[in-house]
Amino acid sequence: MAKGKIKKYRKPLNLNIGMLIFGVIFVYVSIYVLMYFQTSHIVRYEVKEGSLATDTIYRGIALRDETVIYAQSAGYVNYYAREGARVAKNDLVYVVDETGRLSDSLASMNLGANSLSAKELAEFRSEIVNFMHGFDTSRFDNTYDFKFSLKNTVLKLANLNMLQGISDLGSASGIGVINYAYAPVTGIVAYWTDGYENLTPQDITIDILEGKEYKKNNIMGNTLMAAGDAVYKLSTNETWSVVIPIDPQRGAELQEEGYIKVRFLKNQYESWGATKLLSNADGETYLQLTFTNSMLTFMSDRFLDIELIVEDERGLKIPVSSIVQKEFFLVPDTYVIPGGNNGGDSIRRQCYQEDGTISSETVEIDVYYYDSDEKEYYLDSSVLNAGDILYQPEGEETYTVSRRATLIGVYNMNKGYADFKQISILYQNDEYAIVKPNTKYGLNVYDYIVLNAESVRDDQFINQNK
Repeated sequence: MAKGKIKKYRKPLNLNIGMLIFGVIFVYVSIYVLMYFQTSHIVRYEVKEGSLATDTIYRGIALRDETVIYAQSAGYVNYYAREGARVAKNDLVYVVDETGRLSDSLASMNLGANSLSAKELAEFRSEIVNFMHGFDTSRFDNTYDFKFSLKNTVLKLANLNMLQGISDLGSASGIGVINYAYAPVTGIVAYWTDGYENLTPQDITIDILEGKEYKKNNIMGNTLMAAGDAVYKLSTNETWSVVIPIDPQRGAELQEEGYIKVRFLKNQYESWGATKLLSNADGETYLQLTFTNSMLTFMSDRFLDIELIVEDERGLKIPVSSIVQKEFFLVPDTYVIPGGNNGGDSIRRQCYQEDGTISSETVEIDVYYYDSDEKEYYLDSSVLNAGDILYQPEGEETYTVSRRATLIGVYNMNKGYADFKQISILYQNDEYAIVKPNTKYGLNVYDYIVLNAESVRDDQFINQNK
């Protein structure tokens, strides 16, 4: 019996409606997912009212008209003018005892009790309060300045009583040579130096403001000094200034204002300063604030922390990423017809009939901005073309469309498409801008705008996503 050849049986493919539906759904989902990742996603942003918080605290350097006075002879210096006191020309400031015997002689005299007047007590209280308000743990060295100031004030108050006995000792034997030192000019006395007395606003650098190499030399009374040593200094002008580092754009805005209100953090004192923008040799920008009062209050300070009291710019808060520029045609307002069938504006444009004769047509247009100074409308380039000839509403005077200008704005998406709206920016930082609200052709609160202006085209229909 012959053996038959065995063939593999192929099972026929059985298609049913369920498999077909599944296949169609799978293909549809795959295409949709592919398109989703290949297309840009338009995200909307709801316009709200707000303001921008700006850093208004600055550390500045105080500049004054300061004249350092040097000792003419060596000896023990005893001060009789208080720090911060105004002295006239030829007023006694200090006495130099060349032998050192004056202090011993005065100590042996009965000078009486050295009581403090109400004014002197008020001066001590003011110093203590100012120190408490301005104390900062990160700048503990200010504590030593405060200690020095109180100690020097006590010594000068005691020396005032001693001064009454100097004339009685002047003829006594064994006292030695006593030299009286008088103020060369009128000014306010200070008993410290730091080498910045001749510093000008144009000399300021970031390194100077950081104060890493800064050293303040406090001059104590009743100490031995050599001829030529700095013995005190005079501030000869009530006008003084504080120089701070600042962003160039912000500095230009403040300079344009002319004056700005300043709060000194040391004692919360407020004053108005005249503004002047500086571009110094180190390439940085600084703002000089000049005052005509309060110099005496901060006589002992070279560096001051201040706050600029500026009004917050409030308006419509929008992301910077929403801002875009768009070009428009400029058309004089005498060629724009207000109103229209749908309440919009229109223009009367030259056109040609089929037989070639010249005629005119009325075309409704969208106005994006009106420049009241130049009396010109900004009209969309999608309706007009360069070279179009426009007629006045009444008459045959013509205007040829050619001039263009750019507006800053955002894309409004309330109507389901990218509709350009002009904006007027009041203030801006790296992330947000504050724009003027309730403008005729601009934005309103609660409008929806495109978050990223680069993701859409002008007049593009939008599938809105939150």
